[in-house]
Amino acid sequence: MEHTQDVDHPNRIVAVLAAAGIASSLTQTLVIPLISSLPEIFSTSATNTSWIITVTLLTGAVSMPVLGRLADIFGKRRIILCALVPLLLGSVLCAVSSGISVMLVGRALQGVANGITPLGISLLHDVLPAGRVGRAVALMSSSMGIGGALGLPLAAAVAQFADWRVLFWTMAAVSALILVLVRVVVPTDPARGRAGRFDPAGAVLLGGGLVSLLLFISKGSTWGWTSLPVLAAAAGALVLLVSWVLWELHCGHALVDLRQMTRPVVLMTNTASVFIGFAMYSQSLIVPQVLQLPTSTGYGLGQSMLGMGLWMAPTGLAMMAVSGPGARLSARFGARTTLMTGALVMAAGYAAASLLMGSLWGVAVSAAVISAGVGLAFGAMPALIMGAVPADQKAASNAFNALMRSIGVSVSSAVIAVILSTMSVQTQTHATVPTATGFRVGFLVGAAVSLLAALLARCIPSRGLLPGPAEQVARVMAEEEAGVQLS
Repeated sequence: MEHTQDVDHPNRIVAVLAAAGIASSLTQTLVIPLISSLPEIFSTSATNTSWIITVTLLTGAVSMPVLGRLADIFGKRRIILCALVPLLLGSVLCAVSSGISVMLVGRALQGVANGITPLGISLLHDVLPAGRVGRAVALMSSSMGIGGALGLPLAAAVAQFADWRVLFWTMAAVSALILVLVRVVVPTDPARGRAGRFDPAGAVLLGGGLVSLLLFISKGSTWGWTSLPVLAAAAGALVLLVSWVLWELHCGHALVDLRQMTRPVVLMTNTASVFIGFAMYSQSLIVPQVLQLPTSTGYGLGQSMLGMGLWMAPTGLAMMAVSGPGARLSARFGARTTLMTGALVMAAGYAAASLLMGSLWGVAVSAAVISAGVGLAFGAMPALIMGAVPADQKAASNAFNALMRSIGVSVSSAVIAVILSTMSVQTQTHATVPTATGFRVGFLVGAAVSLLAALLARCIPSRGLLPGPAEQVARVMAEEEAGVQLS
């Protein structure tokens, strides 16, 4: 598809869409500082309040492919606006909730907005001049990590010094502002390439399968891996996802064109994305605990909740900083090289973290290095996907890639939780905390998974990319050498 060359104020478009992506990603870390307080706030058990995090993950996973297909049919800008509405309504519901049920409904609505980032990436390919796409897409791709990293210290500060409801009222105000800005600033994407009908049966089968799969992964350690609910979730996931594959292969208007997903470039990129998602989230589970554990443990760094958030803030800045260099690297050597480089940088960061765990600066710098690698990888994956699928499958294919990353995140949550709970010790205050060995094993697992992602990236074929945006962007940016700087 040709790029629109006469767009007014492209920097504003990038800024608004990136802000939308960051806002949607904030839903993942918004409640992390509140985890220990949630049972008291809602007068219920920790098991029940854990759903406040899980339900957002579930609705986000289901919404990504659904919104992606709807965007290919009805237009990406229109569906982004639609996705911002539940984010706004969900934030208001969370802010006014006095019981766990209303809170869960609000959090479920917030999760729908997780599909905004892949839609924004696809829209940037449609409306920006080719020379501006590379860095813009890299920045937009990193918005999920940027929002999570920058949101953590902000949420921690509010949780420590103000009422928790301020978090959600602020989220509601930000959502409303972004909704207006998207409506005013972002142009409608071209109608070329839109075709087909929505596949409700495919959406139900995939949604049910994903919910069952993520329940199995995220609740296995809590409910017991051999318990009846967990085994039922695993069986349900298998039956529903196999049924979905069979349905999609014979459906004339499939939710996700699986034949496109089996293209070697797309298949290998999506497989690598699972491991990138795993490695990305592992540090979010390990580093905050290392920072906050008391120094009396001998390896904890004794930071407050706010201090932890501030030391983690540079991780988001690191992702933002590599968007330009990553785009230029892709233009010169190809997105496959950028993906492989990002994975190797992540592995190096994890290796450094395992060696420097006793140093506050060492842990902070290592986390920033890991995040820089994530930023490089996140910028490369959409470029690979976009260059390998037809125009009318861009949003759906990009959303499916984001879904693969989300599955990697869920697997990471389960695996790291098992590692840290298995390698734990009881303190003098009878609290159970992970051992130093447990944290180091977690870091080394992150390094190993990152190396595996690099190997998968190396296996992505250099041939098989369709002529289109990726090649056009590469040519323009290579000619411009340093790329276009976004203000």
